[in-house]
Amino acid sequence: MYKQYTLLFVFISALLLSTLVFATENAIGIAPMGANVKELLLWADTHNPELLALRYEVDAANERIQPAGALPDPILRTELRDFAGPGAPDGFNPLPGKGSGTKYTLMQSFPLWGKRDLRKGVATAELAQVNGQRQLAVAEIHAQIKSAYAQYYLTFGLKKLNEEILQLLGDLEAITQVRYSNGLVPQQDVIRAQIEKTSLRSENINLETEQHHAMARLNRALARPQHSLLAEPAELRSISVEKLDREVLHDKLLRNNPLLATQSAQMSIAEAKKHLIDKNRYPDVTLGIAPIQRGGSIDSWETMIEFNIPLRMDTRLSQEREAGAMLDAAKQRQQAAENQVDGELQEYLASYQSVKKQEQLIANTLLPQAELSFHAALTGYESGKVDFATLLDAQREIKRAKVNKLKAQVEQALRISDIEKMVGEEL
Repeated sequence: MYKQYTLLFVFISALLLSTLVFATENAIGIAPMGANVKELLLWADTHNPELLALRYEVDAANERIQPAGALPDPILRTELRDFAGPGAPDGFNPLPGKGSGTKYTLMQSFPLWGKRDLRKGVATAELAQVNGQRQLAVAEIHAQIKSAYAQYYLTFGLKKLNEEILQLLGDLEAITQVRYSNGLVPQQDVIRAQIEKTSLRSENINLETEQHHAMARLNRALARPQHSLLAEPAELRSISVEKLDREVLHDKLLRNNPLLATQSAQMSIAEAKKHLIDKNRYPDVTLGIAPIQRGGSIDSWETMIEFNIPLRMDTRLSQEREAGAMLDAAKQRQQAAENQVDGELQEYLASYQSVKKQEQLIANTLLPQAELSFHAALTGYESGKVDFATLLDAQREIKRAKVNKLKAQVEQALRISDIEKMVGEEL
């Protein structure tokens, strides 16, 4: 009875504890991820099904190396002599040792002239190719995530900017109402301020739709369910100018670019295959030993050596020419890929530097000028020297400058993503 009460107490305690933990988790809540892009990239590396599949393919390619360099399986052959027919000493009797005897032959083939090492080299190069394909997929998915995150950030930034302008328009509307009540301006000024606010609220509705679309694109890039929540993006990635040195980036490009690594592995495969085909001009050897059983014992032994004879030189010459052509093609593709990725890198660098200059021009010159113009227009409007249309135009210039600054920042983040995709590493 005591044991039953003890078990019941333990069961009830565990049930209450689990309920308390569940309630606490619900009360606290788990914050959705996505506040920064690094968190999203780490999640994709461990959860994205495509990347996980490629990781298994790398493991599979790695397991092909050892068998490629191994000896072929030995062959055991059994021959029954005179086990049937008119001349069979024991009549029909297919048992070992009957008739004239039973011959057991054990044979092992030995590929010579370094063929096993070459086959192992081909498998090793194929592993490098699969690994390069995986790195290429990682770079592509990372670039998609970074691009989607930047667009996601843009929708939030534009909405926040609209909220700031709405607050500014609210202040302008209050000023117009005071001046209208004093008979200093027409009612049209008040109405225009209200129309401007309504227009911004309409933009916010569209931006909320864009936020939903951007969230869907980001979840799709992450291979997450579309209804998965994402945190509000906190910041865009930025890098120092020192990390964008052309020579340094070019060296990283040649060393780490996934496409170049894949093409280099393809060239290594073609080269190893050509050497292997060249070795087919030379024969392989098969060794064998054969004990012969008569009655219940082994009474004699035989041994054998076997060579294949490479007589079909026309076939081998065609195979060698094919291998040579494939190697030349791989070399040309390697050169073409190097020219392509280097050109793309220089293009992305030039684009980044261009949008960086634009952002600096807006932040240091255009935006301060727009703000000065707005304050001057506001002072002029309050003193009756400037009409409301001029004041609205000045306000719109501030908004336009801030929007262009935000878009330039997002464009920089996109170009950084493109550059990192080219050099094969995070900057």
